[in-house]
Formats: sequence, structure tokens, C-alpha cells
Amino acid sequence: MTQETLNQRDALAAYRIYFILGALFICSLVVSNLIFQKFFYWDFFGLYRFEISVGILPYPITFLITDLISEIYGQKKANQVVTAGIFASVFSLLIVYTSAIVPATSWSPVDNALFDKVFGATVVAVMASMMAYLFAQYIDIQLFHFWKKLTKGKHLWIRNNFSTFFSQFVDTATVLLLLCSFGKIDWALFGSLLLSGFLFKVLVAICDTPFLYLGVFLFRKRFNLAPGEEIGSDVNHYQQIEEV
Repeated sequence: MTQETLNQRDALAAYRIYFILGALFICSLVVSNLIFQKFFYWDFFGLYRFEISVGILPYPITFLITDLISEIYGQKKANQVVTAGIFASVFSLLIVYTSAIVPATSWSPVDNALFDKVFGATVVAVMASMMAYLFAQYIDIQLFHFWKKLTKGKHLWIRNNFSTFFSQFVDTATVLLLLCSFGKIDWALFGSLLLSGFLFKVLVAICDTPFLYLGVFLFRKRFNLAPGEEIGSDVNHYQQIEEV
């Protein structure tokens, strides 16, 4: 169910919020590709020791944002943000590649060798991330709306968590499979990194559920939306209103 009309003030506010959410989404995605080569550990209350890339830290934010956009703006707008993220990843890849081929000066604080060590695997990482990203994000959005229709717009926690659990497993497995295939990560680490990465993302997905509920509550209150209701066709006119 969609809300057919918004007044001009609300439509403009909705467009600006969508724009900000999209910017945060793209930033989180691009940064996760740039910082992935550092790995850290986290002892989870002595129950399990996570050993994962720092690139995982911003990545779950992207799923929270797409779930929020899916719930409020609809499936089409969520897919548009995902597509924009793909172009941003490719563009960041071109910038890193260009930066790597130009020679460093003799007095540069970061020489060629250090730059290549930090960003040398970025090309493979971005390619792997984009492949996983395509699968995972579109799967997440499709499953989110499948559960939304099945539950008739109720039980937000079900569609948030069950769509994210499956899509995060696809994402983690695809990235590690490609990185191991290209020799960037040893195959001996595949199983442990898959388990650590997936469990960490599941834990984050569970923890972000209250934030999703809060965001949805604020949106519904601000734009007078009923449970399960989405902002309607006015979304297509936000940019025109902004330009005016």
C-alpha cells in the first residue's frame, strides 16, 4: 500500500532524507572496499573469537539503510540506491588505479611500495565486493518485500532479520570465494573467516533491529504513514521540487 500524495513541504523533506540515506549508503560501501586489508579480532564475552576484516564494520550499515528505504520508500527506490552504489564502487576503483600508476615523489610520505601494499589488492577487492554486493543486496531487497507481502506489512523484525541473514551469508561467502580464488587470502582461512564474518553480520543485524524500528517509527510519524504503508509516486518528483 502506498500513500498517493504528499504536500510539497513533506515531499521535499522526504527527498532530502532519501538523498542523505543514499549518500551514507554509498560512503559505507566504498569505504568498506578501501579498508578491507586490515584484520582485527574481537573476543565476544569469551564465547567466540571473531577474526574479521575491518571492511565488515561499515558494510552492515548498507543493509540497514536499504531495509529502511525499502520499508518507507519502496522496492524501486531501494534498488536505485543499490545501482548507484555499483557505479560509485567502479568510480572509486578507477581513482585508486590511477593513483597507483602515477609515480610518487622522492619526498612523498607514502611511497609507491607502501601505497601498493595498502591499496594493491583494492582492484580485486572491489570486483569481489561488487559481485557479492550485486547478489546480496538485490536478494536482501527481494526477500524483504517477500516477507512484507507475506506478513501483510506486519512483523518488521521478521523481514529485517530473515532477509539480512540470508543475503549476508551470500555476501560473505562470495567475497571470500573470489578473494581466495585470486590468491589474496589463503584457502586455509576460508572456513574460519566465513564463520566469523557471517556470525558477526548476524549479530549486527540483530542489534540494528531496534534502530530500524526507531527509524521506521520516526518516518511514519513525520509523514503520517500507516503500518506497512510506503511513500507513493511523489518520490519521482522530489528532485524537481528541489530544483524549484
